[in-house]
Amino acid sequence: MSGFNYVTNDTMELMRAKLQHMKGVERPASSRAIAEAKEKGDLKENAEYDAAKEAQGLLEAKIAHLEGVLATTRIIDESSIDTSKVSILTKISLINLNTQKQVEYKLVSENEADLKLGKISITSPIGKGLLGKKVEDIVEIQAPAGILKFKIINISK
Repeated sequence: MSGFNYVTNDTMELMRAKLQHMKGVERPASSRAIAEAKEKGDLKENAEYDAAKEAQGLLEAKIAHLEGVLATTRIIDESSIDTSKVSILTKISLINLNTQKQVEYKLVSENEADLKLGKISITSPIGKGLLGKKVEDIVEIQAPAGILKFKIINISK
């Protein structure tokens, strides 16, 4: 799976819509802002022009980045996910053996990660540590806060 981002069809559509918005709405607005600033005179001392050019550069960098991400993104069919082991788009119920608290995470691509929603990236320390493991496995993961110990109690879609 390395080298690719795996996302759901919904996430792929959101990413495409965001790119289309940047190209179709934000890019023309940025060009207009530059044109308006140019009309105000001497470009050497025109802070508005400099700011508009900088904003345009940042927008173009975001567009290029998103185009690169989309080029390496593949849609994964959630109905075909194997729940016998931890993989992308599986939900994992764990017991933190250090605190005895139960937690649940869904493993997702970096673009979909949102800890508040319980979605962690497969490239995060916890995500990497869980990949390929099975129910009842004890997993030790080196995290910035120290070694975390989890017992996998369930894997689902």
